[in-house]
Amino acid sequence: MLKLAILFAIVSVIAGLFGFTSVSSGAAGIAKICFVIFLMLFVVFLIMAITAGSLVL
Repeated sequence: MLKLAILFAIVSVIAGLFGFTSVSSGAAGIAKICFVIFLMLFVVFLIMAITAGSLVL
């Protein structure tokens, strides 16, 4: 998910440099969504790992 966010951010910057503003804004929006999903999954798995580690006796 993070790789997709970085890829779309790069596409957005390159499209912006060449003047394709609609493509640039679309790619930036997709990059933001991918990054937010990555952050949510990261937090969920981090909490799961912490709680699983604390259950071991």
